[in-house]
Amino acid sequence: MSNARDIIIRPLVTEKTLKSQDTNNTVVFEVAKDTNKIQIKQAVEEIFGVKVEKINVANTKSKTKRVGRYVGKTHAFKKAYVTLKEGHKIDILSDK
Repeated sequence: MSNARDIIIRPLVTEKTLKSQDTNNTVVFEVAKDTNKIQIKQAVEEIFGVKVEKINVANTKSKTKRVGRYVGKTHAFKKAYVTLKEGHKIDILSDK
């Protein structure tokens, strides 16, 4: 994957991730499944112009969901917890 926009799919915006962003300066992204920490770091630094301190990665498995008699699965994805260096910030809720 050569394009940084193919690595970072979208930011994950939940109450937990927003609290983590305020307290620990950590932003959470959904990333492509076949990427590693080095590629994620380079992509975040290229797209947002910030310095990354560390990255934690978690693979989220799909869950079985049911609506009436119909059974389906949610999608499985990989998420990256990106901790930024002191003085750097990403505002994912801004309307640009």
